[in-house]
Amino acid sequence: MPDTPSPQSAITAPPAARHAEGVSNDEFRAAMSRLASGVVLVTAVEPPLDPDDPRAPAGEDVGMTATAFMSVSLDPPLVLVSLREGSRMDELLEEQPLWAVSVLSENQRHIAGRFAMKGRVSDRLLFADLDHVRGRYSGAPLVGGALATLECRTEQRVTAGDHTLVIGRVLAAEVPSAEGGPLTYFRGRYRKLG
Repeated sequence: MPDTPSPQSAITAPPAARHAEGVSNDEFRAAMSRLASGVVLVTAVEPPLDPDDPRAPAGEDVGMTATAFMSVSLDPPLVLVSLREGSRMDELLEEQPLWAVSVLSENQRHIAGRFAMKGRVSDRLLFADLDHVRGRYSGAPLVGGALATLECRTEQRVTAGDHTLVIGRVLAAEVPSAEGGPLTYFRGRYRKLG
């Protein structure tokens, strides 16, 4: 009979890599990577440093790729996005209640990758050649060619472990493009549906 690990030894990880509840970071990541998620670009405008000074530079557009985004309620219309605690977007949405979401299409993988990069260049450069319009309620960039766009106002922030769950009331929702399928994220990669 060939040597095969027993079921118990196959799931045992070194104690140092485990949380008190018994699930290691690697086990949790592996399990959650099997959940396919849609990919969105969350955007907001950072207010100017001195809004009373007409010579002060205008606020900067900020963007972040997210896969933890979902509908919460129909009445009132609410959505939720999960942000890494202390990230630039988390800190911005703590002071700026208006933000937007563009649901990316399967042909917009380059946009998702651009705004998910670690150590990336300034957001101003990332938006420079990106086809977008300004939301009429949020002023935030809405990506051209997105499957859907939503503009939101923060209703509630909930700390959840190392993330902040931001619940926003939807102020506007549009479906500018019916072309193509959604961009999804599965097993650590962007993918097309089907």
